[in-house]
Amino acid sequence: MSLSRDLLEKDLYKVLGVPKDATEAEIKKAYRKLAREFHPDANKGDASAEERFKEISEANDVLADPKRRKEYDEARALFGNGGFRAGPGGAGGSFNFDLGDLFGGAQGGTGAGAGGGFGGGLGDVFGGLFNRGGGGPRTQPRRGQDIESEVSLNFTEAVEGATVPLRMSSSAACKACSGTGDKNGTPRVCPTCVGTGQVSRGSGGGFSLTDPCPDCKGRGLIPENPCDVCHGSGRAKSSRTMQVRIPAGVSDGQRIRLRGKGAPGERGGPNGDLYVVVHVGTHPVFGRKDDNLTITVPVTFTEAALGGEVRVPTLGGPPVTLKLPPGTPNGRTMRARGKGAVRKDGTRGDLLVTVEVAVPTQLSDKAREALETYREATAEVDPRAELFQAAKGA
Repeated sequence: MSLSRDLLEKDLYKVLGVPKDATEAEIKKAYRKLAREFHPDANKGDASAEERFKEISEANDVLADPKRRKEYDEARALFGNGGFRAGPGGAGGSFNFDLGDLFGGAQGGTGAGAGGGFGGGLGDVFGGLFNRGGGGPRTQPRRGQDIESEVSLNFTEAVEGATVPLRMSSSAACKACSGTGDKNGTPRVCPTCVGTGQVSRGSGGGFSLTDPCPDCKGRGLIPENPCDVCHGSGRAKSSRTMQVRIPAGVSDGQRIRLRGKGAPGERGGPNGDLYVVVHVGTHPVFGRKDDNLTITVPVTFTEAALGGEVRVPTLGGPPVTLKLPPGTPNGRTMRARGKGAVRKDGTRGDLLVTVEVAVPTQLSDKAREALETYREATAEVDPRAELFQAAKGA
């Protein structure tokens, strides 16, 4: 689990406008509200809205994940609400933060094998934090950026799953200079950081903290002849269309994470992740309740009173026949097993069928005569007698 230096220096709760003790539901609600407001599609050409959307998505990535949120809170508390500067142990100044790793070796020996009582993992994670880093110049691999996109599915696609094309724009290695930033592909090692991409600064008490090198912007290389396309950054905008498989059974507003499908990494670093927010349309006949589909089926008075068999449509399959017992009341729900939405394990939920007694608006003479006869035959039955009795007793 990776937390970057930039993340630790930001108040992610403030970004989403929620208190630090906000529940997962409150965080999700705040994110969805802000995402709709600042989404680039709703703010064409507004760079500030696009930047705000990125901040909102970044904050949600951490706070919506209980494990990452816990690590973020602990790191902020431990290092003074973001004042800590990470060493060059990860991409773009990020590090794998684990309090167990941080203090786990503190009870070990003090010899070389114990790393001076901190354990070998601490030096790997914090790099030059204690000025123990050695070796020659090296440029660190960088993880690619995470990308967020949205996709709209119709009701059936969401239930059954679908493969959809997504066109995405992200930062990738500049093709003109092969990611070197130099026209000729021969950048020189940065003299300031000697190729590490990091510079140290004293903080007192014998500690040395590190920052990204201000001259090479953390790349470790400086182009002699900056590329005309990327202006020496080694990165350029790249557009691509990807076929993305949306699993069956997704719900409206669900956020799907596709590992390694984000922006390409730099210098051998891993790709970022792709997050897809799914929007699901409605259906004129079917509804959905968790893994079950719902449908309301009209029946006649005689079917409800005398019982009978009723054919019910299913989503994408043949109709099923349900047997109505005599005296079925209006609003009763029956279940057609295995005719619902697809679950994660491949099985299906059920189709919940709610009976609605249809009252005719027009009657033939023969039907009216039959109903009049029925009314006379049941004149002594008062269906509201118990209601009044209960009201009087209360």
